[in-house]
Amino acid sequence: QVQLVESGGGLVQAGGSLRLSCAASGSIVSINDMGWYRQPPGKQRELVAAITRAGSTNYADSAKGRFTIFRDNVKNTVYLQMNSLKPEDTAVYSCTAQIRRSNYDLARYWGQGTQVTVSS
Repeated sequence: QVQLVESGGGLVQAGGSLRLSCAASGSIVSINDMGWYRQPPGKQRELVAAITRAGSTNYADSAKGRFTIFRDNVKNTVYLQMNSLKPEDTAVYSCTAQIRRSNYDLARYWGQGTQVTVSS
């Protein structure tokens, strides 16, 4: 069994910063890509940032220059450093990871989500 557990969400004023963490645990052989998605109120889920095992990154235009994704492959953890937060960043943030549990078991897993609220 595999679990992704997020932490670090909360309430912050516009212009502030938050760091989200997502730790994967369980029967894990390796983790390929990891990423963060968000779902603003009343909107569809959207990609925020993703990172490969080798460290290549991809960002949504809204995140470029303000957010940084990085990972610790020893701790099986992915982080999202969010700076210069705006009210429109308010959303439920969820992490995802493609996890190999065996030679024949490769699947995508999701965390439960953490609320980020940015006040104006």
